[in-house]
Amino acid sequence: MDWDKLRIFHAVADAGSLTHAGDTLNLSQSAVSRQIRGLEESLNATLFHRHARGLILTEQGELLFDATRSMAQRLDAAEARIRDSKEEVFGELRVTTTTGFGSLWLAPRLNKLYEKFPDLRIDLMLEERVLDLPMREADVAIRLKEPSQADLIRKRLMGVNMRLYASKDYLDARGRPEKIEDLSHHRLICQNVNSTQVSAGSTYTQELLTYNIPSLLTVNNYFGVLQATLNGLGIGVLPDYILADFPDIERVLPPSESREIPVFLAYPEELRHSKRIAAFRDFVTEEIFEHRKNLHESGDT
Repeated sequence: MDWDKLRIFHAVADAGSLTHAGDTLNLSQSAVSRQIRGLEESLNATLFHRHARGLILTEQGELLFDATRSMAQRLDAAEARIRDSKEEVFGELRVTTTTGFGSLWLAPRLNKLYEKFPDLRIDLMLEERVLDLPMREADVAIRLKEPSQADLIRKRLMGVNMRLYASKDYLDARGRPEKIEDLSHHRLICQNVNSTQVSAGSTYTQELLTYNIPSLLTVNNYFGVLQATLNGLGIGVLPDYILADFPDIERVLPPSESREIPVFLAYPEELRHSKRIAAFRDFVTEEIFEHRKNLHESGDT
């Protein structure tokens, strides 16, 4: 099978358009069309349905696209290993983690990594969906549960607990709850228990809601919960890693908290010798150490 035709087919299937694929490949639309026709003739199969809105893969086209997508991912992995055979730390590093951890803890600290490795390009993907590391949807992940995928190197970074926090101005104005039942006099800010989140967080929120809380604000990620809490809308259910970075909030009703949530760093076995991965792993480990030291010094451990 002609590798060049497969490359062009993959670009067309990915773009859903001859024109857009041609722009990506620096080829004319007619040249792309000729290559696709040639591939279809060699396979004696129709790979695309043509219509006014673009191109849709046929069943045979879907089969071939699955194969070329796998090839592209393996080539990306090979390219990464070749780049990582050099001494310098540079190039793209695709990092995936949750919206809350990525926006509240990781992103504010990345400047230290860039200062040390200015030629590093980080693609930070914040979402609750677990990306497939062995299939190279990302290079490295920070996950709030132990990864279950095979062929991953994993390192436990720390434990996190969900706790109650409020702004100092809010507590000065509305009073500080002295017992858990006092939450019935406050607005609770939390993630919806049916939203995608770690089970320990959902369970803790469900327990709090049993205390007859009349006013509630739910947000679909912890970044939004924090912003509402900082602006004095009520008492927020938030991960404990935020406390050291936001001195205007204080913990409410200790020792109330969720059970511990483990935080893991994971990456594919094939990237074991990647210098970019090693640089990121060491950076995160150092920042975790500093984070723990700050919490210890503040007395909130």
